[in-house]
Amino acid sequence: MLRLAAVAAVLACLFAVPSTATPEQGTELLPGVTFQKAVQFTSHGPVVIDEILGPKPGGLYSLVPALAGNTVSGGLATVAQLETAAATSASAVVGINGDSFSAKGYPTGIVLQNGVLVHGAFSSRASIGVDGGGTLHVKRVSFTGTWNGAGQRRPLAGVNEIPRAGQVVLFTPGWGSTTPSVPGASEVVIEPFPAATPDTDLTGAVTAQATTGGGTAIPSDGAVLMSVGSTGALPSLLDDAPLGSKVTVRLILASDWSAVTNAIGGGPVLVANGKPVFHTSESFVAGALAQDEARAGVGQLADGRLLLVAVDGDQPGYSAGISLYDLARTMAQLGAVTAAAVDSGPSVTAAFDGQLLSRPRATGGGPVKEALLLEYDGVYAPPPSVPVLGQTDAAAGEQLAYTIVRPSTVTATVSSPSGQVSTVDSGGRDPGTYRFTWSSLDTEGTYHWTVDATDNQNQQSVADETFQYDVTLSSLTVSKTASAQTGVAVHFRLSRAATATLQIETPTGTAVRMLPSVQLAAGANVLRWDGTLADGSTRVYPGTYVARVTAVSAVGTMDETAAFVLRR
Repeated sequence: MLRLAAVAAVLACLFAVPSTATPEQGTELLPGVTFQKAVQFTSHGPVVIDEILGPKPGGLYSLVPALAGNTVSGGLATVAQLETAAATSASAVVGINGDSFSAKGYPTGIVLQNGVLVHGAFSSRASIGVDGGGTLHVKRVSFTGTWNGAGQRRPLAGVNEIPRAGQVVLFTPGWGSTTPSVPGASEVVIEPFPAATPDTDLTGAVTAQATTGGGTAIPSDGAVLMSVGSTGALPSLLDDAPLGSKVTVRLILASDWSAVTNAIGGGPVLVANGKPVFHTSESFVAGALAQDEARAGVGQLADGRLLLVAVDGDQPGYSAGISLYDLARTMAQLGAVTAAAVDSGPSVTAAFDGQLLSRPRATGGGPVKEALLLEYDGVYAPPPSVPVLGQTDAAAGEQLAYTIVRPSTVTATVSSPSGQVSTVDSGGRDPGTYRFTWSSLDTEGTYHWTVDATDNQNQQSVADETFQYDVTLSSLTVSKTASAQTGVAVHFRLSRAATATLQIETPTGTAVRMLPSVQLAAGANVLRWDGTLADGSTRVYPGTYVARVTAVSAVGTMDETAAFVLRR
């Protein structure tokens, strides 16, 4: 809960939408990973663009597809839920939705996870892959496969997908625990069987046969071949793979994808050689590509950095969405030299560590089959629980934490504004999250929470977060006589001279009126609001409001709030 609350506190400040967008700006989510919201004003209305910029995959960073339920048949989940599930193997995760999926919740295109083929490619649409060197590949990739038992090599139609009449398909543990129910299906169980690595011969022994039309258990260390219907003059699967015989399978992808280790379906291609692409001949309806819609894509800059983009859509007054062609232009303008789209519409989501970055139409984000995740395996320190500690917070102290996912040697310190460095934790630590309370506040100013970790692969990472101790502003109260006619008096104390600003908000945080900033001396002070809007004449309705005073002093910036009822 500490981690989620801290992340939510940081994300709350990200929703002030800037008017321009460049990949060089943004709020840091992780070391080297930034996020920003940008807005384009169009004739169709505002278009909100969520931009995530991260390092080139490699070392502590990896770009991987995640499947709901960890299997092809495992149902659907939101991107935030997929990130939460991935947190068991990564210290922090940021990402967007993946490819489209079928009505039954199965992937449309390729799924390749750490070199293991989980689902075959959709040859009429682009696939998106990343190789061991961190280079992004976007192209149409065909899957072919072969199998042979007692006889010659024969075609294999796919991996972990429902076969049609006359086809043979391989089911691995990536499908789920049992094969699907398919009338007329015959099956052979192969155990043990290697992981489904492309472009190599995979051999195992037949340990069982079945003619029950599916529902056969898939061994965790094996696989199942399924054949449906007539195969013409060819021998049947059961004849060609008798009990005790050896079966060899070969899964074949494009030769220039031999170095690709992780891949996901998608399309169409958006950017090639730094230029937006508008005509790809991929199997998409042209009219749908031209519609303004929520859309998402992934790209790579010339220096290798990754760009993940989610465009909110179908929300009049907030974000109208974008056409596929305008998304291509946007990705190119942001510096992508290679880019491709992923699923559009209700699936479109950007999230960090299980918290939404984008604002999807569906609460919490629409269900998806896949997410494309940038995982970070270094030390991660969430933002401290309270960004600015005032007088009332100091006694409880600051809640600090860090997470590691590999055994590591750790040194965690707090540095005060006076230059004092205190060691909070040190030594060898197992994977996990470690939490601490810090209450040794020796002076006002900015404190640094720094965690240095070297993992068992000799990879070093550093997390640095800041928090502030500031007692400039205190004792904020609102007069009990607040009314729409007499106005509001907001009383507070300053321990030093400061520039103070009064803002009146609704209970949900919407600004109603911001008064001009004023320079005030130390001591008791009061700021007043006459109960009107910015025009100075229109009075607000009676009800509950919040007074927020922000004080900027030599120490820093802090604010305090107090709710009040504005009477008639």
